[in-house]
Amino acid sequence: MLWRAVMSYRIGESELDPLKFELRRAGSAIAVEPQVLGLLLYLVENRDRLITKDEIVDRIWKGRIVSDSAVTSRVKSARKALGDDGREQRLIRTVHGKGYRFVGEVDRLAEVIVASPEPTPASELIPEAATSKPSIAVLPFALIGDDPQASLIADAFPHEAIAELSRLRWLFVIARSSSFRFRQPSPDIRRIGNILGVRYCLSGSVGMEKGHMLLTVELSETRTGGVIWADHYSATAKMIHEVRAEILAAISTAMEIHIPLREAQNARLRSPEDLDAWSAYHVGLQHAYRFNRDDNAYAVAMFERAIAREPDFARAHAGLSFAHFQNAFLSYVPDTKAAALDARRAAERALEIDVLDPFANFTFGRSLWLDDKVETSLRWLDRSIALSPNYAQGRYAKAWAETLLGDGEVGQSQADAAMALSPIDPMLYAMLATRALAHLIRGESATAACWGDEAAQSPGAHGLVALIAAVCQATNGDMRKAEGWVQTARMRDPNLSQARFFAAFPFADPDTRNRIASALSSLGV
Repeated sequence: MLWRAVMSYRIGESELDPLKFELRRAGSAIAVEPQVLGLLLYLVENRDRLITKDEIVDRIWKGRIVSDSAVTSRVKSARKALGDDGREQRLIRTVHGKGYRFVGEVDRLAEVIVASPEPTPASELIPEAATSKPSIAVLPFALIGDDPQASLIADAFPHEAIAELSRLRWLFVIARSSSFRFRQPSPDIRRIGNILGVRYCLSGSVGMEKGHMLLTVELSETRTGGVIWADHYSATAKMIHEVRAEILAAISTAMEIHIPLREAQNARLRSPEDLDAWSAYHVGLQHAYRFNRDDNAYAVAMFERAIAREPDFARAHAGLSFAHFQNAFLSYVPDTKAAALDARRAAERALEIDVLDPFANFTFGRSLWLDDKVETSLRWLDRSIALSPNYAQGRYAKAWAETLLGDGEVGQSQADAAMALSPIDPMLYAMLATRALAHLIRGESATAACWGDEAAQSPGAHGLVALIAAVCQATNGDMRKAEGWVQTARMRDPNLSQARFFAAFPFADPDTRNRIASALSSLGV
């Protein structure tokens, strides 16, 4: 057992306590973001020298790539917590082009000797769940039995998973050389999280049973050690290499869904004023996916808050574009042209910051739809898929565009791929509706009617989707069901009209457009 001394400090009227990891004034704890508190501790403990920005990034963000504005934002918050500001710089001084130094008077209060498995700098006491970018370690899989092929997969598969997850630019993935140090049958997820500084761990096991390779995977949160997603896969020993791409795609898609959902849930436990950029972004995304006017307005506010905290946060700009697109596409605001312009500008800014982000390319492609440039959008949608082949929403958007341009076969195949990749996606209703339209333009009215019904009954489906179901049923000759869906559509959006419908769905083929217009007219729309 090793021991270390932990010193608490007095700075003016404030007390900085590393052991309790809090800043107090008059005996009461002050609300300070853990990342800001960690920065403050590091500056105080090293007040005899200049701390460079690179050193701050290395210590506080553990080497993650962050913008200069993110560092500046944390320094500003640290000053505010101590009653300092950027103009006076009584306590934290900026050395332009170099870094920062703590120059205030500090009194050492009390020294406490505590047990520690290894010396731990105060800056590394930051709870990782409170930092910005989500992070994950993929561990070597446990081997069940002694089959040599299973033994190979136990290391090879996690290695490929690391490469696959590294495509998710919003997720920081620990390198194999670090995560593969933890090779135990039952790894201590909390301890691994503390050592590697990650919020999530992906672990699993591999074994052979009656000629089948059995693979189990678990996603755990390191703060609690709890499992937040798990699945299992099976394939014959001869087929394991053929299906591994499908399994990796399923795992990647699961991370796209379950980690952002967990991030949003954790963020909701904190005051909105205390949310960092990533937390505000995830809360905004959760509200945007509810597809209604009020939640979308809240999403806009959250994305704008994220951008205010980190102006160079590409995904926050892309999220803002996503929400403005909804405002225009679903007429949530009176000036839809202004909303369409806002959607385009936010997507353009996201691409300026990170041209390789699939979400940024997706939102820019979709923003072109609002300017009746569906064909032009394909370049950007294709790029979002090229950057992340398992990006379900990119494939859905391509399906939508190809269908409106008259290629129902490609539309159907891309919609199927999107649903296979993300069967519980927040935009599943749109994927189903696209599949319905793909059948409709190919003259397969009965099949279109089935898919249209399923789309309109799915969570998040808005009035335009109900109108798609109505058109499909009318084309199939079932006017009773069609009229029912028209009533549902008007309940969801009383201002629906043919003009609104074709503004949202600008079919390129005149015959398709005429058939749909005829169906809508017969239904009084």
